[in-house]
Amino acid sequence: MQTGTERSKGQGDDQSADSNKALHISPLLQVVVYSLTQLTRRNKTLLLIVLDVALIMLAMWAAHVLRFDAVSVKSPQFIFSLLLAPCVTVPVFYAFGIYKSAVRYSYEHLWSDIGKALAFAVIFWFLLLKLLGAGVTFSLVLLFALLAFLSISGVRTVARHVIFRVYRQSYLARNSSVRTVCIYGAGEAGRSLAVALSLGPEIYVAAFIDDDAGLRGTMILGKPVILPSDLDEYANTQKVDEILFAIPSTSLTRKLEIIQLLESKGFNVRNVPGVSQIALGNIRRAWFQDDYIGEILGRQKVTPDDGLLRNCVEGKNVLVTGAGGSIGSELSRQIIELRPKRVVLFELSEVLLYEIEQELRRHAVAGDIELCFILGSVLDHTYISHVVEKFAIDTVYHAAAYKHVPIVEQNVITGLRNNITGTLNAAEAAVKGGVKNFVLVSTDKAVRPTNVMGASKRMAELVVQAISSRERLAGNPINFSIVRFGNVLGSSGSVIPAFQDQIRMGGPVTVTHPEITRYFMTIPEAASLVIQAGAMGDDGDVFVLDMGKPVKILDIARRMIEMAGYTHGVRSPDGALQEADIQIVFTGLRPGEKLYEELLIGENVGPTRHSLIMKAKEVSLSWTDLQVVLQTLDSAMNVRDFTRIFDILKTNVNGYQPAEKPIDPLLGRHNLSS
Repeated sequence: MQTGTERSKGQGDDQSADSNKALHISPLLQVVVYSLTQLTRRNKTLLLIVLDVALIMLAMWAAHVLRFDAVSVKSPQFIFSLLLAPCVTVPVFYAFGIYKSAVRYSYEHLWSDIGKALAFAVIFWFLLLKLLGAGVTFSLVLLFALLAFLSISGVRTVARHVIFRVYRQSYLARNSSVRTVCIYGAGEAGRSLAVALSLGPEIYVAAFIDDDAGLRGTMILGKPVILPSDLDEYANTQKVDEILFAIPSTSLTRKLEIIQLLESKGFNVRNVPGVSQIALGNIRRAWFQDDYIGEILGRQKVTPDDGLLRNCVEGKNVLVTGAGGSIGSELSRQIIELRPKRVVLFELSEVLLYEIEQELRRHAVAGDIELCFILGSVLDHTYISHVVEKFAIDTVYHAAAYKHVPIVEQNVITGLRNNITGTLNAAEAAVKGGVKNFVLVSTDKAVRPTNVMGASKRMAELVVQAISSRERLAGNPINFSIVRFGNVLGSSGSVIPAFQDQIRMGGPVTVTHPEITRYFMTIPEAASLVIQAGAMGDDGDVFVLDMGKPVKILDIARRMIEMAGYTHGVRSPDGALQEADIQIVFTGLRPGEKLYEELLIGENVGPTRHSLIMKAKEVSLSWTDLQVVLQTLDSAMNVRDFTRIFDILKTNVNGYQPAEKPIDPLLGRHNLSS
């Protein structure tokens, strides 16, 4: 079967010729139509009134001839009725707004408006004749009304088609051809789209495609309805440039199946949002709402365990570090919904803290929940300890971290200090302040990492594990836990906002490698599971969230482009670009980036009371041993001894193998010996 491009090349000239032939209108008629369309609005209205008067009088004459005979039209009674009919009908038409409708853009609704106005006018005309003593039969009235309606609405319909053909022929004179499309979906959205497209000459709707076998062979808006199975045969006789997908109510999974099937047959497909979505400004939200993202990832929604959600939050004082970040801010939103006594949001960035403050103050119930917004760094041990003690914190969610792999890879010491020392300070502050629950938000990049960010997060996990064991031995009942999960869609640094911006700019969409895969979940789902996992923490447990199946980044790029209503193409190995609206370009793996991620270091993993949360027992260091490691690491960072820094990381982080020699940004060159 020919592809859409091949069809265009093979049938383009014939189709263009057929279109021109079918649309041919004499030059004289074109001049007349063009002259009429250039009249002022007032003159157009006067012309329509004159035309309606003539049509009404003609309908009256025809009704008398058909009902009686030609002799009757010579009677005074006929002449009186003939003159009275337009005198009544034209003012009624004017009152009903019939003359305010532009003929070129009139549609079926105008027929109903004309019918209503004409019915009112005929009844009024009939009553006047009765009051004036003129004899008129009811059958004559009905016949006159029918003929008047058919002539007035018919002339307008013909005029609209003639005007439209003149405009289309003028368009064809300036352009090679009209674009021919089929609309997938014969429902309300598809019909609305067809009506909207018919207003302009650029696109010709050839047919509707619908899965409903009962619609096969029917006509909608003068267009045939065919089944998807008929499309190949139909395309062989018609040049179909594109298929417009117009079923906004269908699930994303089904939508993608249909689009991919059509594309596999060689058709260009565009996803068209519903007219109501466009009017309400919900188009972008509809593309990436959580339900749709869940379908992209093949994930099913799981109802949260309400007991786990509330266990560490309801009625308690809660601290969230990194509260302005993607996970920290979502944690804060969900925590407020669980009715804590007090929420302290601790954030380094003034801008992010301001944004989350403005949002939460609007949504928090006034007076019921105390909100405290603290600007500070987790590297300031004294200050964070003061915050924990002052606000009598019960539960800490430690989400503060530098997490962007390429940035941390080029700023090694800053990243290590923030992620490792910051976690140490927060955990020690929790111990000193009598906190009951401490939850570290970790990442799958901590498992056999190839980058500094992942290594720093694994070291942070070791810190929490060691302090938890130390406090357990000392009889301190504080519950430490670690929650490890993969990427969250929509977070800063995630592919979703990056791809959104690239699609908005018209491409290209950049993917590092065609085979790169990642685990994904939505931000709200991740935050909810963090809260629930933290409620099950006991002795430095590592909780691993069920991320589902890993997803190819390339597949996400393709689906997002399709959801935006564009076609996509991938640069071929020889560098050539496929013909498409938006190109996908591979840029190569970034420093420290892996093709795939893992969630577990060892195999010792078991279930919990939540179906999407697993508990792993993994290797750890004693507090005594870890103290030595941290002191050695701190000394190496103080003198910027990168060789020593990476030796320490490789020795203590399972499977850590740096992908490249890191760069010292102060020296502007590699600073790690071979």
